[in-house]
Amino acid sequence: MKTPPVKRLYKHLIVAAVLAAGLAAALGSYLLLAPDNRDGGGLDVRPAAEALPLRDSSHRLTDPARSELTVVEFLDFECEACGAVYPVVERLREEYGDRVTFVARYFPLPGHRNAEPAARAAEAAARQGRFADMYGRLFTTQRQWGESREPKADVFRGYAEDLGLDLDRYDADLAAPEVADRVRDDQRDGLGLGVQGTPTFFVDGARIPTPASYEEFAALIEARLADGTGGTGGTG
Repeated sequence: MKTPPVKRLYKHLIVAAVLAAGLAAALGSYLLLAPDNRDGGGLDVRPAAEALPLRDSSHRLTDPARSELTVVEFLDFECEACGAVYPVVERLREEYGDRVTFVARYFPLPGHRNAEPAARAAEAAARQGRFADMYGRLFTTQRQWGESREPKADVFRGYAEDLGLDLDRYDADLAAPEVADRVRDDQRDGLGLGVQGTPTFFVDGARIPTPASYEEFAALIEARLADGTGGTGGTG
């Protein structure tokens, strides 16, 4: 039986996303560790001494009563590969959210001018209990603001307004040093774990190659669930 054209196209898009992630991996560590400031995006981030894929403060997109497995993604909201994988993760969340804990961690690459501001926007939303909503909004609108050389803080603030956030509190949190530090803490863990590009996935604390399709990712999850050895994934 031939694969329907739509499914073939979808698989090609995911493969392209994986290739893009590979290119990001080739540049990611250099850009993060570089001391100079490229287009206002350079960050002096050092690996965490005791890096963990998951911490108590990490943002959980699902919170099952009894978690049998933990999937952690280090992501960049401006990364096209992350945007391509986003619907796969959403489908997995819908299918396995009652058994699997899905976690999102920040890893903005300085080559993306608006990646770090987007991460801070998500963190500011998280402080009002709306991380998942901002996470979804940033990815579903990525083509509208991604790859721009112009600052998009006003766009992100518009999303905060659309979500009904307290804008005075949002503005204060966005500018707060502890919010920027929270983003860097995720980056530091990522670097300490050898993350070089995005998306990078960890399943129960072990790094995995980015699956090339929903079917491949679902098969991996099914196998781990059937094995029955799932746990907390290295929470701190």
